[in-house]
Amino acid sequence: MRTPSGVECDFYFTDYYRGREWEECRLLARSPDRAKWTPKLCATCPVPAIRRANRCPTMILKARIRRRWLFLRRVEVEAYCTLSGQPVAEPMVGCGRCHEHRMGAKGLGLAQAPESPPEPPSR
Repeated sequence: MRTPSGVECDFYFTDYYRGREWEECRLLARSPDRAKWTPKLCATCPVPAIRRANRCPTMILKARIRRRWLFLRRVEVEAYCTLSGQPVAEPMVGCGRCHEHRMGAKGLGLAQAPESPPEPPSR
């Protein structure tokens, strides 16, 4: 769904049915910071950019709201890979193991080319 800042985000949800004005970030809904969320945070949220750059199905995102300075709040994101079982240092790129797993040895150019069959003897 399109956020107030104009970017598509999988976790942003609005409901304006019959005069309701309900907006929420479903990624932060599981966080204790959910009461502090406002639509203004969508403008600086890194989640849409991470999801555009890396659609890895095994990467789980966890977000929370942090204060950087006195009044400036931002969304901070942590990523975890369920395939490798470790935190992802760079969510835009991913852990690297998932790409190897999905592509296999052939996709990475590691597999040797099959040998051609021997030519039949000429008569």
